[in-house]
Amino acid sequence: MPASRRTPATRSRAADAATPAPSGRPTALKPSNDGKQAAPMPKRLQGPVAKVTTNVTAKAKAKAKAAAAATATATAKANAAKKGKTAGKTTGKSTGATQPRPRTALRNATPEAAAIVYRELLALYPDAHCELDFHSPYQLLAATILSAQCTDKRVNMTTPELFRRFPTPAALAAAAQGEVEEIVKSTGFFRAKAKSLIGMAGALTDRHGGEVPPRMDALVVLPGVGRKTANVVLGNAFGINVGVVVDTHVGRLAIRLGLTSETDPLKVESALMQLFPSEQWTMLSHLLIWHGRRVCDARKPRCGACTLAPRCPSAQLPA
Repeated sequence: MPASRRTPATRSRAADAATPAPSGRPTALKPSNDGKQAAPMPKRLQGPVAKVTTNVTAKAKAKAKAAAAATATATAKANAAKKGKTAGKTTGKSTGATQPRPRTALRNATPEAAAIVYRELLALYPDAHCELDFHSPYQLLAATILSAQCTDKRVNMTTPELFRRFPTPAALAAAAQGEVEEIVKSTGFFRAKAKSLIGMAGALTDRHGGEVPPRMDALVVLPGVGRKTANVVLGNAFGINVGVVVDTHVGRLAIRLGLTSETDPLKVESALMQLFPSEQWTMLSHLLIWHGRRVCDARKPRCGACTLAPRCPSAQLPA
């Protein structure tokens, strides 16, 4: 008897019977390299693969979290070390080179306390005066221009020859630049200073009949003349107290003595003018300059030999 043949309908019913019913869960797919839809992954492999993937993801997150924590710890340690180093400098407890001085207290920034400082300085230096040699306002003006970034002693060694050759503003105004430079060379910045001297002398000759004007507004417009130089000339050549001369010594001692915390010369001058009466302004600058040169040195103040130490807020600080 011949074998029976299956019709298409019969084969379709057989395939449907062999196909398992859906279980309600998505079927995992095997990876495919040809871009086509992958075949379903067997159920026996779905659980282990998902578990491995979950473990790998958890381990990666743990590693990332540990790395972030390590970075945060290192940053915190670096910041703490930096902060401790800065604190050591401020308190002076760290070893090594001398640490910078902290800002001093404004112990003497009242007229009453400032008056005591003035009296004590005056008792120390009753003969304090301008240490530039001069015999006229013109000579003092020229000497003060030369004193910029130079000692009074060096200026006093230079001016005799300068005034011998150019005894008047008119003579200096007509001088050759090179000749003046050669005379003032040892004072430093000699080209700029020679130019200022000749320009100043020319302005005095042309505008003021060869005389130095006893006015702040007229002095500060002269070549090479600023407020400090004008204060020197007005206070010492004319006896006129318009302001306080603030050079490096005055500025340094004003802060160390607790008279002001300002560092700008104009602000220091303003602060001192409010603390001291105007008749003391010229002498005040001499007293502070003398004390700065003789005791309160910029690098190594001799606090142990200073009679102002009991009143000075900087006396116990390291030099």
